[in-house]
Amino acid sequence: MTAERDDDQPLSRTKKKQQAQQIADLAGQLCELSDNRFGRIDLPAEIVAEAQTVRQTGGRGSHKRQLKYLAGLLREHPDAVESLRLQLEGMDQVDRSDKKQFHALEKMRDRLCDPEQFDQACATLQDQAPQLDMKTIMRLARSVHQHGDKRAYRDIFKRLREGMA
Repeated sequence: MTAERDDDQPLSRTKKKQQAQQIADLAGQLCELSDNRFGRIDLPAEIVAEAQTVRQTGGRGSHKRQLKYLAGLLREHPDAVESLRLQLEGMDQVDRSDKKQFHALEKMRDRLCDPEQFDQACATLQDQAPQLDMKTIMRLARSVHQHGDKRAYRDIFKRLREGMA
């Protein structure tokens, strides 16, 4: 079949069910967001109100029923579905970049606390973030080298995070 014929034909029942399940999954993701993230979602008031109801519903059966109703509302507003999908993807990308930054800071801290990599890590850190108080970080790293000081180990990470933000 050509692409033209595919567009003329109605969706199969399987395809409709798959699309409905995808929307139900989106509704579930919306309701599982933290309060902070939920507040940042931009959707029609009717959908936001229903999502809030789902979030507050306690019983398992009633929660599922409310979630299905929310998915039905979303199916009636295809533009809201696309908007929600984009907003959730944007949040996921921010999460990924935050995790990457967190892991990079952990790696830098580990390099600073490793006596063999200490000098190279200090030089790299001074190039990347000249605003950091390197004397304090070097003192803390030496404390970790000599005494295995866990408090200094955590303090290095805290100072790196504050200085790189």
